[in-house]
Amino acid sequence: MLVLARKIGESIMINNNIEVVVVSVDGENVKLGIRAPKEVEIFRKEIYMNIQASNKEAAQGESSLQQLADLLRGGGQ
Repeated sequence: MLVLARKIGESIMINNNIEVVVVSVDGENVKLGIRAPKEVEIFRKEIYMNIQASNKEAAQGESSLQQLADLLRGGGQ
């Protein structure tokens, strides 16, 4: 992990097209601004993890539905 120290108003660049700016610091809270192309999806990690878990559950559900469909067609014998 790369660890950098930045002050308010300072930024870092990622891949020439993503800029992360320190907007404010209030106690233990740091507010970041992110400039990135619209096609770049940006999520807070806890939201991203929830999305991943939901996708995994949905994929397992699709597999179960496919198995049920196979059984109903007689393919599960």
